[in-house]
Amino acid sequence: MQTQVHPLEPYFRQAIRNSYENRLGFFDPEVTAYVARVLCEFTVPGNLFKLRDAAGRPIEDLDEMIDASDPVHGSASSFDAERQARKHIGNYALFIAGMYPEAVDAGRCARHLHLGDLIQAGKESFYIVSQFNLFEYEEEAPLFSRLFECFERCALGLTLARDEMSEHLPPMPHSPRK
Repeated sequence: MQTQVHPLEPYFRQAIRNSYENRLGFFDPEVTAYVARVLCEFTVPGNLFKLRDAAGRPIEDLDEMIDASDPVHGSASSFDAERQARKHIGNYALFIAGMYPEAVDAGRCARHLHLGDLIQAGKESFYIVSQFNLFEYEEEAPLFSRLFECFERCALGLTLARDEMSEHLPPMPHSPRK
């Protein structure tokens, strides 16, 4: 059975490929495709903060996301739930670090979050996901190992792709100031 491709995926994949290969000399088609799918995932409203607290509210704080991913001391119901939460945290961190790095240290993204902390959390999360390397996760584990190893490079490439994509957008109309 063939999965449906998000309508923006070819565009994002080309932008990421241009950035990774042409600007950074980084050739990994599987990582490129994965990052393009992450961009597609976060075009859906609600997906950026899809982790939920015990009351069902979206978790917007990175530390709370990490706490919730813990199956022993947090709210993750199983190790599989931990893997899913850590995968999301890695994706979230890569997306924010690559698409909105200036918002992190400016305090517009989350309280008291620094880019270095975000990158560390993303790398750690991808590393944890890579350690789920048995059974149904065996084939996917090496991808997350590479994402862990090249996290900063992927985030930089994402920023470069963002800048290139924004050059092709029409200017935003300015709202009148009050």
